[in-house]
Amino acid sequence: MAKQETESNSLLESLRSAINSTDQAVHQALEDVAAEPKVEESGMVISIGSGISRVSGLAGVQVDELVEFPGGITGIAFNLDPHEVGVIMLGSSDMLATGDRVRRTGRVVDIPVGEELLGRVIDATALPLDNLGPVSSSERRPVEREAPPIMARAPVTEPLQTGLKVVDALIPVGRGQRELILGDRQIGKTAIALDTIINQADKNVICVYCSIGQQGADVAKFITQLREYGAMKYSTIVVAAGDGPPGLRFIAPYAATTIAEYYMEQGNDVLIVYDDLTLHARAYRELSLLLERPPGREAYPGDIFYLHSRLLERSTHLREEYGGGSLTAMPIIETQAQNISAYIPTNLISITDGQIYLSPDLFQRNHLPAVDVGRSVSRVGGKTQLPAYRTVTGDLRLSYAQFEELEMFARFGTRLDEKTRQTIERGRRVRKVLTQPELQPLTIPEQIAVLLAVTEGLFDSMEVEEIPKAEKKVREAVTAELPDICRRIEEGELLSEDDQAAIINTVRKVLAPAEEEQEA
Repeated sequence: MAKQETESNSLLESLRSAINSTDQAVHQALEDVAAEPKVEESGMVISIGSGISRVSGLAGVQVDELVEFPGGITGIAFNLDPHEVGVIMLGSSDMLATGDRVRRTGRVVDIPVGEELLGRVIDATALPLDNLGPVSSSERRPVEREAPPIMARAPVTEPLQTGLKVVDALIPVGRGQRELILGDRQIGKTAIALDTIINQADKNVICVYCSIGQQGADVAKFITQLREYGAMKYSTIVVAAGDGPPGLRFIAPYAATTIAEYYMEQGNDVLIVYDDLTLHARAYRELSLLLERPPGREAYPGDIFYLHSRLLERSTHLREEYGGGSLTAMPIIETQAQNISAYIPTNLISITDGQIYLSPDLFQRNHLPAVDVGRSVSRVGGKTQLPAYRTVTGDLRLSYAQFEELEMFARFGTRLDEKTRQTIERGRRVRKVLTQPELQPLTIPEQIAVLLAVTEGLFDSMEVEEIPKAEKKVREAVTAELPDICRRIEEGELLSEDDQAAIINTVRKVLAPAEEEQEA
């Protein structure tokens, strides 16, 4: 009996010691925890619309602040009215209802940036669309950022080669420039951007393509072509689908620019394509009308100019002390029935440093790319053009414009003198040379050789239909037989008279058999 009492007492003692040690551990843990109260401001959904919502109760919310709805859905506080807040939704609002709680996050819309985004396809909030897993990045930046100040900018001094003869020779683009591409629908605007991206394969230029409201099949085809030509390894694709929330289409170009700015600030040369800003403006108009902002011309809100100017002003060439990188913008917009004097086209023409205008008439006649040289202009790129281009194409733009005027008069059956007839025949061959198949960008020496041949009249004796075959032979011969001249052209050296003579002699040797066959 005594033995049992002793065992019970020892068991009770061990239980008491265990309880005491547990109490001490709990007290110590409670002391280690900082008992600071957390204040969280929340509101309530008043109404839900197509792409927008109205919220009450967020008295301290700031403009452009991110707010969170149930289910992790986010929105941007856009209208700060006295009794309610107008919110742009960044996700589907199908599962939301009146009375749902909304809380402030205390931050603005941001997106991850970094080298990890190269080769990825994401949406405007960095959600992956390529089945390659989540985006892993240690740094995030706001999608809305101030443009670099004037004193941080450097002159545009280097060319951005597109690989297209008509652009590089007559409407050159510089690194840090903003060159607008405009024209009616389905005449090759995106094709010019695609060729330009593919041509940057060995140019040390990082590319960012922002698709705004495009059809899914078109975007998938674009990405497939980039993969086929190995361009995805130096590209980032940001997609805002046409069937998605208008809020994502609204912030997509700003998010893409933030990603491109990161590359630029690391000292890289970057090309960004916005395809297209017409649909971006329409998304903003839709949101503004839903939020009952006062409409202006063509029902666009009054700040539609600022919408695009604050976006495109972020493209520039930085001075060396700020990294020395550059961001070249190629925005695309769609015109209606060739009306370039409409509201959005005139806004963007005034913001950008030049425009490449695509003509439906040239497209219907199969002159591709259908660039209207007379209406296209580059206000900056001419200063960056390589010396070889200036030597070969100095008077080409003027003579081509004269040819187009003479050709128009010749259609009326006017009797032409011999000099005028020769000018028209030479112009037709120049136009044929400036046509170029899609997805076949050319190197600088190849372009120089062909342009020199046509300006010297070496194609005058052959039929216009035979020029593409002859042109291919010229490109192959010059690349194979004159490697030293090709290297000097690419390095930016002047094209001397001896170099010109060597190219012309090589071209004549190549074209001689074809001329003999025609004579026979």
